[in-house]
Amino acid sequence: MEKKTSKEHALENYIPDNPERQLGDRWVAMKNALTRAGHGLSLSEKRLVMLALSSLDSKATYIIGQVPTSRVTASDYAELYDVDPNTAYDQLQAAAKALYNRSITIFEHSAKRKGRSLNSTIRTDMRWVGRCKYHEGEGWVELGWWPELMPYVSKVVRGNFTSYQLKQASALRSVHSWRLLELLLRFESTGWAEYTVEDFCVSMDATEKQRADFGKIRTKIIEPAVKELTEKDGWIIDWQPIKAGRKVAKLRFTFKRDPQERLI
Repeated sequence: MEKKTSKEHALENYIPDNPERQLGDRWVAMKNALTRAGHGLSLSEKRLVMLALSSLDSKATYIIGQVPTSRVTASDYAELYDVDPNTAYDQLQAAAKALYNRSITIFEHSAKRKGRSLNSTIRTDMRWVGRCKYHEGEGWVELGWWPELMPYVSKVVRGNFTSYQLKQASALRSVHSWRLLELLLRFESTGWAEYTVEDFCVSMDATEKQRADFGKIRTKIIEPAVKELTEKDGWIIDWQPIKAGRKVAKLRFTFKRDPQERLI
């Protein structure tokens, strides 16, 4: 009798989640500094990280030395992102393998000293996770979060946060679309957002070639992301480049929900 692989065993025992369980009701909360940061994630890695983050209690107090863990199953992944079990299993496995080496790049302005603003920026590089455990036979991933990440995902710590329902991003097939959604939702109350090109490129993990050519930022990042958010998440988005001399210095977005679309 031919021995089954661990993947075949996991898929054979795959049981869809209870339909009464609403994964889409989960929310993601991130401090704005993390929202603006470079996340350094592929689409499958982004899916894994955000699904895992949505299981955390953003109002909890995390004690130093007691870092929480989050478990994501292939069945939850398949249900939320509407992929078949084979795809969910493969994406989860690949994401888990790569995630330990992924890092976040956060830029924050220095604090004021005696009422005087400092013209300097602090760059922080940190991991998403300190441990990533994958169980092939059962099809689940357990993430042990990086300790210094906790203040960026806990509302107990002072600061402004961006929150959104995870279901809003579940149909997206581009990590650029997802990141643009987060950047816009940061200013959802005003309906407009403005970013310098440099900050936008950091948030989008733009390549060096893209950063050197605004035409590539337009055609490879902005236009496809706007198109997907319009078609799949029901937004009306207008954007315009703002020049300083002959060079594009800033990007301004105005956005709102399409009243003709069914809201989540």
